[in-house]
Amino acid sequence: MPSSQRKKKPSSNDRAASKKELRPYVDRLEGHRVLVVGDLMLDHYIWGSVQRISPEAPVPVVNVLRESVLLGGAGNVLHNILTLGGRGLLCSVVGADDAGRWLSEDLKAKGVEIGGIVVEDERPTTKKTRIIAHQQQIVRYDHEKKSQISSKTEKKFIQFINEQIYHIDCMVISDYAKGVITKGLLRTILPLALRRGIPVVVDPKVHHFSLYKKVTVVTPNHLEASQASGIEIVDEATLRQAGKVLLKKLGCRAVLITRGEQGMSLFDKSGEITHIPTEARQVFDVTGAGDTVVSTLSLAISAGAPLPAAARLANHAAGVVVGMVGTTAIEKAMLERALS
Repeated sequence: MPSSQRKKKPSSNDRAASKKELRPYVDRLEGHRVLVVGDLMLDHYIWGSVQRISPEAPVPVVNVLRESVLLGGAGNVLHNILTLGGRGLLCSVVGADDAGRWLSEDLKAKGVEIGGIVVEDERPTTKKTRIIAHQQQIVRYDHEKKSQISSKTEKKFIQFINEQIYHIDCMVISDYAKGVITKGLLRTILPLALRRGIPVVVDPKVHHFSLYKKVTVVTPNHLEASQASGIEIVDEATLRQAGKVLLKKLGCRAVLITRGEQGMSLFDKSGEITHIPTEARQVFDVTGAGDTVVSTLSLAISAGAPLPAAARLANHAAGVVVGMVGTTAIEKAMLERALS
């Protein structure tokens, strides 16, 4: 490739200038109201240490030191919005069990209205239990039921969203394929948002891709983008192809492909492509990083940030949380430090 066509790597001065441009948006995140629709979960952590291998099987014996429970899934998206200074609503489902009651009480304690939380007696609350020893995840086990929500629950969601649509700045679809996101639900609520001019940010699942048409931005990871586009992403050429295919399939404004240690790539319907290098200094745990991306992105869009700036801000936020173990919500002060 001729030297004139080679892409120049961003210098330290370039990146410092980029950070300076992003700082004003951090203060503008406060107060914006985001509705999150998706799969609420309980993230349960068992923390301990390992000193020996079990004599019964070749597995470590974990000496439990403590346990913690946190908002997970769509709840973690909401939590990130709150800790960044935004205001949030959640539309999801829980079971009639201890985990569901804990989630509802925790949301209320955080000042979140729970009118959008529906209890389904036949469905257990989705719960992910992770055993962590010496900062490493040993095993994870899940309690869940992935069947679609009932038509009665779907109608309750639509009624709640109809009531809130006039009071929100952005909608997030947090799709973990646990049953909340259905064809009938999206066919009703996406046109509602479009008519009101409300941006919609989607954290997708591959088998639901055809449902996300006309949204503002969809944020697949590298593997999801490959599967949804039918193009194996192995280099920049196939990355560009995949991005263009997804834009055409969905008719959305933009596709933001998150690429782990390679950062992110934003494909705009205008044809502009923005490659964003990773800001992670060290990676301990990628749990919840996608939640942080969509939370920061939705607030930045609500605050009037252009999509490239919103994506860069989300990239900085994700770079912070992957440096910590366990589900972590990005706080405004953390993001400010990352941009200092």
